[in-house]
Amino acid sequence: MTTTQEITTVFAQLEKNHQPTMLEELGNYSPFQMLVMTLLSSRTRDSTTIPLVKKLFKEYPAPQHFIKLPIKTLEQKLHGIGFYHIKAKHVKELSKILIEKFHGQVPDTLEELTSLPGVGRKTANCILAYTFQKPAIPVDIHVHRIANRLGWIKTETPEESEEALQKLIPKDQWINVNRLLVGHGQTICSPINPKCTICPVRKYCEYGKSH
Repeated sequence: MTTTQEITTVFAQLEKNHQPTMLEELGNYSPFQMLVMTLLSSRTRDSTTIPLVKKLFKEYPAPQHFIKLPIKTLEQKLHGIGFYHIKAKHVKELSKILIEKFHGQVPDTLEELTSLPGVGRKTANCILAYTFQKPAIPVDIHVHRIANRLGWIKTETPEESEEALQKLIPKDQWINVNRLLVGHGQTICSPINPKCTICPVRKYCEYGKSH
């Protein structure tokens, strides 16, 4: 069984080679902007999302601006983002709900965040971890894949991975999981042909030791 010391060691090694995630790079944005940014980034490359949202927020920085914005105009602004028609609708709807129900503020609980249109567990956990610095484990494809390759968990879905990682990892280290594993997954531990020969945590990895 993986020990807390082994997890801490892996995190320390990954920290030395850490490439900031998109949400770390853009951490000076408002909670609302971080929420919209995270929602828009789903199934879209960071290289597409980052310049688009920077331009978008210069024109429309707060929920009240999106409420007034015609849906067709917003769709045009989001063109290039994956599923932009659906995401434009969600941004409009959640902006209205934030104004009417939360006084224009982004809530800071998982239950309230996931009640917003288009906001699933991963997006909600990203906001908790990156915006409010609360203990949370956002599980995307990178976190799910790498945690299983390391041998920390044996799961089939991101939802199962989140639950298993919460049980395995000390709560004060939850905030490191997404931050460190996403960058590692984007640069070294890719889905196909991972670069195991240059991986800084290969000797701690079940998959790496057998490849």
